[in-house]
Amino acid sequence: MDLLIIGAPGAGKGTISELIAQVFPDIQHLSTGDLLRREIAADTELGRQADHLMSTGNLVPDEMVLSLVRNYLSELPPHTSVLYDGYPRTLSQAGTLDEVLSAVGRSVTAVLNVVVPEEVILSRLTGRRSCPKCGANFHLTAMPPRVEGVCDTCGSELIQRNDDQPELIRRRLEVYRERTQPLIDFYEERALLYDIRNDGRPREMPAELAELLAELAEKRRNDCN
Repeated sequence: MDLLIIGAPGAGKGTISELIAQVFPDIQHLSTGDLLRREIAADTELGRQADHLMSTGNLVPDEMVLSLVRNYLSELPPHTSVLYDGYPRTLSQAGTLDEVLSAVGRSVTAVLNVVVPEEVILSRLTGRRSCPKCGANFHLTAMPPRVEGVCDTCGSELIQRNDDQPELIRRRLEVYRERTQPLIDFYEERALLYDIRNDGRPREMPAELAELLAELAEKRRNDCN
């Protein structure tokens, strides 16, 4: 089973991924954002290039992301279920992913399009804080640290990522819409797209998601019989 999640920055793809993992605990979570941040933290050449692009509100080139995804999939055991968080983001990436999956006898099962109003996204992202030492994440209103500005886990000073500034968020949303609408149309034409509204309370299971996961769980049970 190969599930894709697409959605604007701050739409809550990570939260939706956690909810899916509660239903399918064996599914592997592929987050291109996590893969990129790992490269940045390791100060690799790819990481430095990605850091520059992300800090100026631009998307990382297809070939750079594809290299990370291909390496990740090559390390997984056969027939492993995968949840793709934030990939593909463009029509070009979708075509390349199809080729990679087809080569190993796989195909996209469903595409979850996480839909959230722009004003909600701005509130979510501008309030995010992270720990540069241990990687723990917080939010000023939704999940504040016990001590303001201090990481609960290791006691380091929390920071706001450069790309969580309002002007950069608006730029990222504009770029996202321009590059991703063809991708949405592509999967909708193939009857693989499911809109998931995620503007409710934090970590609350959206109704559309609960219905889809029930269908997928039933299908997987039938396939195993």
